[in-house]
Amino acid sequence: MTPSGDVFLLVPADSPVARAVAHALDDDVTAVMEITDVAPVSVPHRIRGRSWVAGWLTAVRDHEEHCAAARLLAERHPAGPVPGEDWALLRLEVGEAYADDLWGEAHVEPEEFAGAAADPLARHEAELLQHLAAAHAEQLRTLCTLLGDVEGADTADGAGGACRAWDSIVPLSLDRFGLRVRLRAADSVWDARFDFPEPVGDITALRRAMHRLFEAAAS
Repeated sequence: MTPSGDVFLLVPADSPVARAVAHALDDDVTAVMEITDVAPVSVPHRIRGRSWVAGWLTAVRDHEEHCAAARLLAERHPAGPVPGEDWALLRLEVGEAYADDLWGEAHVEPEEFAGAAADPLARHEAELLQHLAAAHAEQLRTLCTLLGDVEGADTADGAGGACRAWDSIVPLSLDRFGLRVRLRAADSVWDARFDFPEPVGDITALRRAMHRLFEAAAS
């Protein structure tokens, strides 16, 4: 995404969208891009959210803009394809956006879209969640001791019983504000979110926050 909020798209040169943009009479094509967010770990109901970005597609023909976009793509996705004979570079001028995810629903204006910044953990989230699920399953299970009574779970014999009530506790999402897990018991699925005392800005701060969280659960 550019500082002005435009989105560069790299699509196969022979794809329908590339051909439509190339032959558009008014040099732009209205389009809606749908983005599906899928949890990087195996959980029930794995889709975490969907977003839609609507606007106008144009081919990037200006040489300087094309070079700038190519540099941006190479920086963000160094292992990805590059513009050339096989790949067409398009620009989506954003008119509006809409998100529906675990945090709620929101309509996003172009100015808000352009001013949005990525969460500092976004690039690492998939790897971190997979590591938590594979290497810290027992510590994740202790988080249920921090929960109150949950509908559908038999918690009559205290915190230990609350933990035994769940068949699985899997990390679902992670951002600078906290960790969300998904709990499953029989036919029940329930999400719990654990907020950090303050937002974390990097991996080092995240390690400290997670350590405090697991310490609180163990005590």
